[in-house]
This record gives sequence, structure tokens and C-alpha cells, in this order.
Amino acid sequence: MTASTSPAAAPAPGGGAAAGPALEVDGLSVDLTTPAGTLRAVDGISFSVRKGRTLALLGESGCGKSMTALAVAGLLDPVARVSGGAIRVGGTDLLRLGPAARKKLAGPVLSIVFQDALTAMNPVQTVGAQLGEPFRIHRGLSRRAAREKAIELMAAVGIPEPRARARSYPHQFSGGMRQRLLIAMAVALSPDVLIADEPTTALDVTVQAQVMQLLADLRTEHEMAVVLITHDLAVVAEHADDVAVMYAGTVVETGPVGEVFAHPRHPYTRGLLDSVPEHVEKGQSLRSIPGSPPELSAIPAGCVFQARCPMAREACAESRPLPAPVGPSRAAACHFSEELARA
Repeated sequence: MTASTSPAAAPAPGGGAAAGPALEVDGLSVDLTTPAGTLRAVDGISFSVRKGRTLALLGESGCGKSMTALAVAGLLDPVARVSGGAIRVGGTDLLRLGPAARKKLAGPVLSIVFQDALTAMNPVQTVGAQLGEPFRIHRGLSRRAAREKAIELMAAVGIPEPRARARSYPHQFSGGMRQRLLIAMAVALSPDVLIADEPTTALDVTVQAQVMQLLADLRTEHEMAVVLITHDLAVVAEHADDVAVMYAGTVVETGPVGEVFAHPRHPYTRGLLDSVPEHVEKGQSLRSIPGSPPELSAIPAGCVFQARCPMAREACAESRPLPAPVGPSRAAACHFSEELARA
């Protein structure tokens, strides 16, 4: 399944033609090697995002969001491999580059923020040394000059007393402060594309809001394109410009966040939105999507959502719907998206 219509392909706000996407994923497929055989974890997905905008990859756990992020960043586990498609950054297909050439782009062009800062940072190096390392590798700065850059970064992301705290180790910071440090490392070299994979997991609501605001401020300051990986609809509504809804390794709906959330054109998107207990009163049952996503070894031949879909019919079992335009800058992979719009 290929999402041929991407929300980020729309004209830039304010009218007029915009530059090409900072990141363009086209027909990306990722396979996993298991004892039971090869399984398709990501199946022909497409999306794009421009500089200065945030695209959210939204969906339940296990739908392929993080696998997509790792594929884009070139960090797939040895048991996983890209089996098709293209990943273009600034028009260059990263999948056609050798390991050395791709490594040079990590930091200056494309960077990633992981969800667990404690495991993503080196526990035996001071945070000042770790934040200064990109400047030494990519800019050739001396150890002293790199340390000063690290202190500047720490101050920029709101770390108090950065000169003194640069001598501290990751475990000596709170979860929120560690996440700020991880973000500082990711934006150190002002990359064109930043991938944020569940960046606020395990943080309390107040710290989560602070971290997300920090990302938004840095996106504007550095004019980055941000890909936000999340299952939190509230985070998407508040911080993303566009959304690509994923299910069972496919993209089922794309479009501007406000339009998709106000008028979903895929039953899965509507199910996610209906499950938010915003208007539920005490004593009322919470709404949910029945069942569970399919196992990778049991993805149906037709529509991937058919087993849980209230609109499923014979056509859904016979053929997989491809993404089709459902309005300006929007696409949905459903045989009955027009019927859903009238419901």
C-alpha cells in the first residue's frame, strides 16, 4: 500500500509554491527476519514533511511507527531490513548511499530523539562531553571549544547552571532534564530533519508540555522538519501540523491535523477519536475499538482493518484499498470513505 497523497505536499501557508519536502518517504517497506520466516513490518508507506512543519505518525503500539523512524534514521536492528521504497532528504535517496556517506549525514542533516534518554546516553561520559562530541566530529572543534558549545546548548534547552552541570553524568539529572539533554544533542548541528520518537514517554503532564514546547521552539528557531512519533491524540492536536495515521504497518489516512480530526475519512481514525473520553459522563461506558491489531504473520489480504471495522463488507476482504484523494491535501485508504464522510 502506498500513500500517494501526502499532507506535506500541499502549498505552504500563505500561498505560492513552496520548496520541495525536507523529508520524503516513498513506498517504504521493512521486513523482519524471524524463526518463523520473513514478516512485513512496514508495508509500502509514503509521507513527506517540509521545513518548519511537524508531521505526526499516529497509531496504536505495534503499528510500525518506531520501525519507520529507525528505517529513516538508518538504525534498523540487524534482523530488520528495508526491502523497498525510497527515503529522500533534500532530494537525496538515503538508501542509495553507502554506510560512510550516510553516517556523515547523521547530525548535520538528520537526527533522532529517542523515548528513553537514560539508555540513549552514555552513562560513563559527562553530558558536556557527549553534547560536545558532534562539534568535534563534524566541525573539527577542539575539546575546549566543543565544551563551550555544549554549555551553550544546555543553556538553550533550559538546563540551570549549565557550566557546572556539564560535568555531571546522565543519571544525575531528572527524567525531564535528561530528555532536554537528548534534544540538545539532536539539534546541536541544526539538522534539516528531526525525528522525535515518543519523546515524552514516562514524563508527567507538566514536564511533557515543557518538552513539547521546547521542540516547537527549536523547530521554529532552526526551521527544521519534525516527524513526531506518538500514540497521544492530544499531543498531535496541539503540536503537529499534519498527521499520517498508521495501522498494521500501513498508512490509512493523511492530511492536516485539524481537518483529519474534525472529519476523519477512515474508520480507524474515527475509532481512535471516538475512544477519547472527552464527553463521557460518570457512569457511561468508554468507547473503544473492538479487538486487537493483527499479528504480522496474519495480515489479511484485503483491508488491514477489516476485522475491527464496523463498515467492513465483501469488498474489504477481496482487495486492499489504496490511498486516494478525499480533498485538498488529504488521502484515505478506505473503500467507503465517501460514505463515512456522510455518516
